[in-house]
This record gives sequence, C-alpha cells and structure tokens, in this order.
Amino acid sequence: MTTATREPRAAAGAVSRIGAILSARGINPNAGTAANPVPEQVTALDLADARIPPRYRHALPNHPRVTAWIAEIASTGRSGPGGVPGIATGPSLLIAGPTGTGKTHHAYGAIRGLLGEGVRLRWEATTLADLYAAQRPQHGTDPEQQLWRLARSPLLLLDDLGAAKQSQWTEELTYRLVNHRYNQLLPTLVTTNLPVAELRDAVGDRVASRLSEMTERVILTGRDRRRHPAG
Repeated sequence: MTTATREPRAAAGAVSRIGAILSARGINPNAGTAANPVPEQVTALDLADARIPPRYRHALPNHPRVTAWIAEIASTGRSGPGGVPGIATGPSLLIAGPTGTGKTHHAYGAIRGLLGEGVRLRWEATTLADLYAAQRPQHGTDPEQQLWRLARSPLLLLDDLGAAKQSQWTEELTYRLVNHRYNQLLPTLVTTNLPVAELRDAVGDRVASRLSEMTERVILTGRDRRRHPAG
C-alpha cells in the first residue's frame, strides 16, 4: 500500500470521527459554511475520546503520581505551531496492581489529562495480547509496519504487560518494542497485574531491566472494583 493510498483513507476516517462527534452533540456536520457556521470547536480531547473505549472516555487523572507525571511531560515538551505545547521525550509510567484496581482507567486518564492541558500529541494504545495477535501473519497486513507504528509513537499505552502467555517469540517482540522506546526516551504508559518483583520472570530480564530504569511507578492496591463496586 502506498502513502498516496493511505492518506486519503486516514483523512476520511478523521472526517468521519469528527462528523460522529458533531452529530452526537446535535450539530449538523455539514453545516460548516459561511451561512451556517459550526457553533462549537472540536478539540483534540474530543477526537481522542472517539478512539478511547467507551468505558474510559470520562477517565480522570486523579492519582497524585499520575498528575505529577502529566505535569512533567507537559512542561518538558517542545512547542509546536502557534506555540502549542507538544511532546518530545520524557519519563514513562508503570501502573501496577491487582486485577480491577483501575490501572487502565488511570492510564487513559493520563492521556486525557495531557490533552486537557492543551498538549498536542499523537498516541497509540494496545494490549500485549492484541500486539501479539497483530504480529501473526495475516493476508493484507504488514506486521513489521504495525510494530514500528507503536514503537515510534510519541506516546504509547501498553496495557496488561505479562498477562498474555509468553514464549521466546513474544519476549523478542516485547523487547524490540520496549527497547526502541527506551533508547529514544519516548514516554510510555505501561500497566500490569504482576507485582513489580515478578516482571523479570514474566517478560524477560532485558525488558524488565529497561522498564526499571525508564519508568516511574504507581502501585495500586485494593479489591477488584468489578466484583465489589463502590456502594
């Protein structure tokens, strides 16, 4: 597939998502003419929410270590067009805790928090299980291109590290992804159900060593909120 083919499809997808957001607000997406101006601007956070799973579209960064990470990333980014803050390099964040303690919620809250601060960024999100599935040979796909899209993304959410069954093949894929982001100092949000001390056995020494250096830690505790909802 050529670049000339991908770009129109990407543009069409963006137009479709914007149209869906406007329609949900009761705004005619075709009314953006001089006679009928669109009354409300679509923000980067609106566009992000169109990609975020519905369960996490209202996630807020309410953990003090997550909000501190947001502030650090936002303050060290480089300015883009019009002086809008962007994202360059910075620390990563490892969010660990038992099942159901809100790790993915906090990770999406961190993404939404950055966008809410006006930070201009491109981001990707995947679970490790989905990453491995996408890397298996499939007709009409380019697994290597998919891997490098994640590896080079300015911000990446890597969800459920250590949850998928491991093999030499999956360990090598994880290493390639984490090692590139480690070398390039690219901010990465990592969640895991595993105690930090057990990561070495689950993902291999090379990955665990790099995560130990590149990430700040958020350790969550408590009961499974899915089985024991508040109230």
